Amino acid sequence: MYPEYLVAPMRQELVDAGFQELKTSAEVDSAIPSEGTVFVVVNSVCGCAAANARPAAKAAVKNEKHPDKLVTVFAGMEKDAVDKARQYMLPFPPSSPAMALFKDGKLVHMIERHMIEGRPAQMIADNLVAAFDEYC
Repeated sequence: MYPEYLVAPMRQELVDAGFQELKTSAEVDSAIPSEGTVFVVVNSVCGCAAANARPAAKAAVKNEKHPDKLVTVFAGMEKDAVDKARQYMLPFPPSSPAMALFKDGKLVHMIERHMIEGRPAQMIADNLVAAFDEYC
């Protein structure tokens, strides 16, 4: 687990963009399998989260078509919430950062860490916008 003072600005970046933090497995169970579309960001302290994932997520949710709910869990912090979110993302292996789009509780789009590393934030945002346009 990381010190809270270290991750607070990284958490706040997504909260300021309209994301709700999920800190317990019960909160994850309440959010993801719900009706409509849910966009989940597995946040992280790594450089690719700062340079690529968070900027991409923030840009994508400004699209005209966007998910009904925006939620985030933080890898390396709330273990139970992250583990529960990752269960919903199966069969994809755990990765952070990661982004998943659910529609009516079903996983319909996934972006894993290897699809984030080394790619510009705008490219990732464009991928998300295409998924939002299709499913939202």
